[in-house]
Amino acid sequence: MFKKILIANRGEIACRVAATARKLGIRTVAVYSDVDADARHVLACDEAVHIGGPAPKDSYLRAERIIEAAKATGAEAVHPGYGFLSENEDFAQACDDAGIVFIGPPPSAIKAMGLKAESKQLMEKARVPLVPGYHGANQDAALLKREADRIGYPVLIKASAGGGGKGMRAVSSADDFDAALASCKREAINSFGDDAVLIERYVTRPRHIEIQVFGDMQGNVVYLFERDCSVQRRHQKVLEEAPAPGMTAQRRREMGEAAVAAAKAVGYVGAGTVEFIAEPTPEGDLRFYFMEMNTRLQVEHPVTEAITGLDLVEWQLRIAAGQPLPLTQGELRIHGHAIEARLCAENPDANFLPATGRLDVYRTPEAAAFERADVRLDAGVREGDAITPYYDPMIAKLIVWGADRDQALARLDAALAQTHIVGLHTNVAFLRRVVNSRSFARADLDTALIERERAVLFDAPPLPLEVSAAGVVAHALAAEQALETADPWSRRDGWRLHGAALRRFDIEAQGRHHVATLQRTHDGAMVLAIGDRRWPFGARARAANLHDVTLGEQRHALTVYANGERIAVFAAEGSAQLQEIDPIAHAADGALEGGRLTAPMPGRVIAFLAKVGDSVKLGQPLAVMEAMKMEHTITAPRDGMVAELLYAAGDQVSEGGELLRLAAPA
Repeated sequence: MFKKILIANRGEIACRVAATARKLGIRTVAVYSDVDADARHVLACDEAVHIGGPAPKDSYLRAERIIEAAKATGAEAVHPGYGFLSENEDFAQACDDAGIVFIGPPPSAIKAMGLKAESKQLMEKARVPLVPGYHGANQDAALLKREADRIGYPVLIKASAGGGGKGMRAVSSADDFDAALASCKREAINSFGDDAVLIERYVTRPRHIEIQVFGDMQGNVVYLFERDCSVQRRHQKVLEEAPAPGMTAQRRREMGEAAVAAAKAVGYVGAGTVEFIAEPTPEGDLRFYFMEMNTRLQVEHPVTEAITGLDLVEWQLRIAAGQPLPLTQGELRIHGHAIEARLCAENPDANFLPATGRLDVYRTPEAAAFERADVRLDAGVREGDAITPYYDPMIAKLIVWGADRDQALARLDAALAQTHIVGLHTNVAFLRRVVNSRSFARADLDTALIERERAVLFDAPPLPLEVSAAGVVAHALAAEQALETADPWSRRDGWRLHGAALRRFDIEAQGRHHVATLQRTHDGAMVLAIGDRRWPFGARARAANLHDVTLGEQRHALTVYANGERIAVFAAEGSAQLQEIDPIAHAADGALEGGRLTAPMPGRVIAFLAKVGDSVKLGQPLAVMEAMKMEHTITAPRDGMVAELLYAAGDQVSEGGELLRLAAPA
């Protein structure tokens, strides 16, 4: 076994690998960029080496610098994690040339599976089922259009070198093909340095089911069952679970054997995932097609660990050290059900725009580190850390295990309710809505689930207004009571010699202004009122941020965090972000900016879709921006005429930066 390894990654996966290495007595070396000098993964390792600037191309993608760091520290092997250089055949080869073990498959396997078109040709020879499509080398736009017409719409355009949903577009008609192809190629060249694409028939109501495989240097390959990753947004996974609901033992065996055949076709060694698209048949079964193979550990590997009781990183290390597979196929078993939720810094109600900012509050349920447990959290951040625009917006992964799917669902909802993040947009509340949606609860899964459940998933009301307001009031009262002393004149209970005390709270929730009043009667009773609605009110501080609140006949345990005017209220049934405003300081609020179009996130301008003097309509696409390697279309906030473009294609824009100005319609 190795004595020291270098982890060529960052964030939660670097922490995850370091944990297993520590368990095995292996010393670890971290690498870090300028903005990651104090990151959690740096502290998780025994040594750390600075490798460059914040942008990935200046640090985590610098293969030569990482190999230099491995040599300088005496690391015998490099674990690439996932993303960055994990599927880069040149990096794997460079490690081999330097006498350093690459903890992953041989460069030849990465090359064979790295390009989707070529890999599908290999799979065809190995008799692995394929979706009808065009996987050729000719990338002439007119030819690609003819092939799409031949296959029949809808079709899916996919970057041949792609992954993670980048460089992928679904096209429903021939009229939309040219624009989708151009956008797909732009995103592919920016993300992978290769704009080659393939065209496939778009499977209606597809399920995304993947098989975890492992191969050793002795030629043995096994499959560690399947994961269902159908719940996706923008072709990127949101929730993953194992085993796949509704999977029969026969179909599991057929898919597993197909995955093993795919791995053997390229001489695979180490951890890999064979991804399939599956569609239901009239008989209620699943028909499956090979999609691609990820030649690395997957983000969602913990759900496989949870149902098998195995440590897949330990398997990776043992196999890379030349040891045979720890178990045979016949010795592998499934125990219970596991689900993983990706906690991301993004705004689901704004088309999942990535968010940046500081984790002012980051409270999570008590969880085990990485062994199988009811609740597990894989994270690479701490409270106070910042989510920057340089890397993937995933904050952490929340994994739960249950004896069956129903128990796992209940545990996941409870764990998400205990996850409190304040300081930037996150998808935590959205994940709770997905978990409790009718489709997910009934395991009615396909990649369009989020769109199908749009009515209940997006722009959903948070906590009832009266509960949110009660949280604001309870927190204010607790803060004031903390200032009281034994002196009776310091009491802030609102006592009056005559009549009742009335206090006003101006609250902004979901862009709307509300006035709540708290009335204290002469006998000390309190009443909360919003408009013409009134509730008997009571509050008791249980801890610094935790309050027992009585509202009418209902009791609530509310956790409240305040940062200036910003208030976050969390309850068992949901959460709300509010602002307690000073009506004098904000007297001018509410005036519409109307003619400004601003960047909803930090990023780079790809193109403007209108020029000065053009008349535009509400909702018309006006600009395309790139953030975190994904393209985002910015639309007109109202009818008008383009008066001025304030940036040029290629310019970097900070969040809130004004992109262009609109004048009144001509």
